[in-house]
Amino acid sequence: MAAHRLVWRLSSFPVVKVEQRPPLTASPYSTSREKDMPLFYKSTTTTVAANDTTRKLPILLFDIMDTIVRDPFYHDIPAFFGMSMKELLECKHPTAWLEFEKGLINEVELAQKFFKDGRPLDLEGLKSCMRRGYAYIEGVEDLLTDLKNNGYEMHTSTNYPIWYEIIEEKLKLSSYLSWTFCSCTMGKRKPDPDFYMDMLKHLKVEPTCCVFIDDRMKNVEAALHAGFNGIHFKTADSLRKDLSNLGILLHTENPNFY
Repeated sequence: MAAHRLVWRLSSFPVVKVEQRPPLTASPYSTSREKDMPLFYKSTTTTVAANDTTRKLPILLFDIMDTIVRDPFYHDIPAFFGMSMKELLECKHPTAWLEFEKGLINEVELAQKFFKDGRPLDLEGLKSCMRRGYAYIEGVEDLLTDLKNNGYEMHTSTNYPIWYEIIEEKLKLSSYLSWTFCSCTMGKRKPDPDFYMDMLKHLKVEPTCCVFIDDRMKNVEAALHAGFNGIHFKTADSLRKDLSNLGILLHTENPNFY
């Protein structure tokens, strides 16, 4: 399979009935778009009012780490421990971080079992290192601004622990999208098929009404298998072009972009 795959199954979206639904999880970072949803909507550029609310298709589902936000684990954490990445992977517990991402253990329990040999972990030092490393990937914040200004509904779709709150505190991602789908609150991780099915149950739409964006191809492939439209993220510029090619409305001040 090619390293980059982009799928858009329909040139226009079907009409979909959307029922009012409770939130999947209580999040302090949900945007106002989650409060009320209209009954009918269609096409990428049409918004349909119902009860003084609007919803525009497609719905955009964003991975976070190394798609919107720089991931400190790969860039900074080995140096924090004074190890190479190979050494870190060899000595850390094989499932502790995954359990933390799924909300099965808390950060204190993570610290207790992070290393296979039980050596102590400087939890606060690790969190501070992560906090310093969080930053928007170049060009992504401008893209999110353009999508927000064009009224698109955007949600996270991320494998990450409760430390997503540190990202929010520093970068204010909820200014652009809702922290709706996080592994730590869902108890599931991509590419588990149930992760994708739970997103659809919450959004009350067909998968063809969504665009799933992720830097990991295996997660995109799982989304495609579930019927979503998928984009393999590489850079903000390539994502901007892919979205534009799908008919998603964007504005740019760069006259040489196209």
